[in-house]
Amino acid sequence: MIEPDTVKLLRECDSGIKMGVAAIDEVLDYVRDEELRGLLTECKDEHNRLKSEIQVLLDKYHDEGKEPNPMAKSMSWIKTNVKLVMNESDETIADLITDGCNMGVKSLNKYLNKYKAADEQTKDITKKLIKLEEKLSVDIRKFL
Repeated sequence: MIEPDTVKLLRECDSGIKMGVAAIDEVLDYVRDEELRGLLTECKDEHNRLKSEIQVLLDKYHDEGKEPNPMAKSMSWIKTNVKLVMNESDETIADLITDGCNMGVKSLNKYLNKYKAADEQTKDITKKLIKLEEKLSVDIRKFL
């Protein structure tokens, strides 16, 4: 029997990855520093790699995954674009991405605690995603 918590946790990871990749895509054209660009691109690639792992599991459970909340996605887009119009700098980008990483870590930990019955493979993927978000947040601090 498929544990419902497994599918629910996979959906939340799927949604979080889509949100993270969209956020990185929104700012990449504005990045001036090549190191920052490299860190963001590397993180985006890792997100996409985890997305592929999640998609395999979602397909196994015949589930479509989950799109990010449209309101949250819209608010993120507005915040990003307003801040960049006011101050188009690597510091602004690092600030925006750090906020996004912190929100992602918080949400993923909440879902990891909520869906305790999820299988270990799904929990491990969630933990990898959390570590990825935490690492990016630390790596880009020097640009704040």
